[in-house]
Amino acid sequence: MPAGDLEAQIIDAIAPFRTSLRRASAGLRRDLPWLATGEPWAILVSEVMLQQTSTSRVREPWRRFIDTYPTPRACYAAPLADVLRLWSGLGYPRRAKALHDAAAVIVHAFDGEVPTTVAELLGLPGVGPYTANAVASFAFGSRVAVLDTNVGRVLSRALANRVLRPREAHRLADALLPRDGVAAFNQAMLDLGAQYCTAAPRCHECPVRATCRWRREGGQDPSPRSAGVSRPQAAYDGSDRQVRGSILRSLSGGPLDVAGLERELAPVEAPRLQALLDGLVHDGFVVMRGGFAALSGDEAASH
Repeated sequence: MPAGDLEAQIIDAIAPFRTSLRRASAGLRRDLPWLATGEPWAILVSEVMLQQTSTSRVREPWRRFIDTYPTPRACYAAPLADVLRLWSGLGYPRRAKALHDAAAVIVHAFDGEVPTTVAELLGLPGVGPYTANAVASFAFGSRVAVLDTNVGRVLSRALANRVLRPREAHRLADALLPRDGVAAFNQAMLDLGAQYCTAAPRCHECPVRATCRWRREGGQDPSPRSAGVSRPQAAYDGSDRQVRGSILRSLSGGPLDVAGLERELAPVEAPRLQALLDGLVHDGFVVMRGGFAALSGDEAASH
């Protein structure tokens, strides 16, 4: 969207903030291993891992994953069970299966090369607008904004000094993009939001505080919670998601019959366990053979 669709105060704040951020970008840059690679597959893996997960938890799993599956073809050739084992500890195993499925699409539809456009990336399993834009920007230099919760806080505080609706945040993120060096600029926005414009902001240390409207004009924090960009996550403890993860971890050691799963996952009630196990079978994570449950790709071991 053009900047003209935004209110005058925000438009006036864009150029000074953009200049200030570009000057500060070198000092903001974090030492993240995926920033040093230009490989689209490595970048896609990092972005999928970073979905709903902090960078500190992703560093080592990303290295292990890329060492084991350095290309989409290598990931596609591996049994899903092996991919799930390698993913263990990161949470949200749906992302591991989605990445495995995405590797299959990349091999069959794109001759093993990660697609280059946002539209094509959105066709990959597990890839939504944020991930598609991030890969397009960081791997291929596309002029698209990367908008997550961290960036949403920066936009709401530094440029708008008010709560932004999701559509407004997207318009502002687009309007803020420079003519060149977009990938570096997007990374600087992420770095700023992750290190200074946090949920509990470090305003007094922020390198762009002189151009921040909230610091200059004051008022209540205009970026409560997720800045309107993402939804809060439901509680994990005791959730079906937690039990599904426990089932997958139990099966990572090899196939088990239902009675064995019930013993390992006690005190989860048998009807709930069976329903969640059925869901994992339906979703393609688990295969049932001869009364035994096994991770997909391990089913031969259940005979």
